[in-house]
Amino acid sequence: MSAESARTIALPSGEEIAALGQGTWYLGEDPARREQEIAALRLGVDLGMTVVDTAEMYGDGAAEELVGEALRGRREEVFLVSKVLPGHADRKGTVAACEGSLRRLRTERLDLYLLHWRGRWPLEETLAGFTDLLEAEKIRYWGVSNLDVADMAELTTLPGGDAAAVDQVLYNLSRRGIEWDLLPWCRQAGVTAMAYSPIEQGRVLEVEALHAVARDLGATPAQVALAWVLEQGVAAIPRSGAPDHVRENRGALDLHLPTEALDALDEALPPPSGPTPLEML
Repeated sequence: MSAESARTIALPSGEEIAALGQGTWYLGEDPARREQEIAALRLGVDLGMTVVDTAEMYGDGAAEELVGEALRGRREEVFLVSKVLPGHADRKGTVAACEGSLRRLRTERLDLYLLHWRGRWPLEETLAGFTDLLEAEKIRYWGVSNLDVADMAELTTLPGGDAAAVDQVLYNLSRRGIEWDLLPWCRQAGVTAMAYSPIEQGRVLEVEALHAVARDLGATPAQVALAWVLEQGVAAIPRSGAPDHVRENRGALDLHLPTEALDALDEALPPPSGPTPLEML
């Protein structure tokens, strides 16, 4: 499981990033698990899972502080992502929130900065903050999270709004609504789709069809669920709080699902038959 064999996905700029990264939701909140979580993040980087996603919301900054400690001396190996809370997402607030994240992460810049979800501030305000951060070289790219087709279409009508690099959304075998409209829209617009909770925080692993496919392929259900997301051309950022879990996740990169496996999963967990409101966790 070398880093060299890791698959990548392209951003609109053409830059390639790891298709399978590491999420940090709920990390950094239990002191008893801190060393294990740091070891897990570092191992993930060793194994090529070099997109590390966090947010100011996670543990009120505790996850960012954990990531900053884990990446000490390794910052340049990682594509680092964080998010601004909607309540902070006016022009000045976006800049201030990013600066707080940078301090906690012990870095001078983010590779990608996302609006966590849409709130009361107009998108123009957030976009102006992103522009200020780009000009100050405190972020390299900006994007959004939990924005549906109508939101994305509105965003692209704003000056500079067509420069969104990523829409990070809830997507997994049991949450396939974006396949109807948002995922095709992102493909056409050149926006990279990134899936959070790609195994539904473990709940999707209870589906028997997933176990059957995993047995046939000599894999684990989690590896099949992650490989399925990657097969859709979507990046995935599963939470990785223990080294064994990281190694299991990494195995998904070496797993290619044959047609019969994809068909079995479609039968058990079918794609949407019409428009579906964007789901969130």
